[in-house]
Amino acid sequence: MIRKICLLLYYALAVHLPESDRPFSFGAKKVRGLLVKRIFKKTGRNINVEKGVYFGNGNGIEIDDNAGIGIRARIQGPLKIGKNVMMGPEVFVYTRNHRIDRIDIPMIQQGETKPKPVVIEEDVWIGARCIILPGVTLGKGSVVAAGSVVTRDVRPYTVVGGVPARLLRERG
Repeated sequence: MIRKICLLLYYALAVHLPESDRPFSFGAKKVRGLLVKRIFKKTGRNINVEKGVYFGNGNGIEIDDNAGIGIRARIQGPLKIGKNVMMGPEVFVYTRNHRIDRIDIPMIQQGETKPKPVVIEEDVWIGARCIILPGVTLGKGSVVAAGSVVTRDVRPYTVVGGVPARLLRERG
């Protein structure tokens, strides 16, 4: 019951509060943080869920210490976000898709695929307007360039970009 009340408060109020870094944010970061602690599966310390983030009912979402979800992001569970993750605005993380395997009935009537978890390991930077597709793991210390569509796993300490995302360089 508490979880449902927190979901209601989040979508009715907290999602519309100002961005966290504004001078007059009215404690928006703290309010959203307190609510998602009751909604997400697991939350760490000093998390930041920004203005306009949509996460459905929050089932299966975990976020670790010092991690953030960017402005107007749309995410689905099951999703694990590691420590010290930076996420730009309007990032989409999908864990399921529409079924399209049957041709005897319209796609709209076929439902969704089974969820494939997305894992974002620690110290990852995801640029603005990236799309992460179902089943992808972003390795520790990786960087995803703005506007990229990630269709496959990203190795640790690499920089990827493009549509579809491909290796741009190694870090370090």
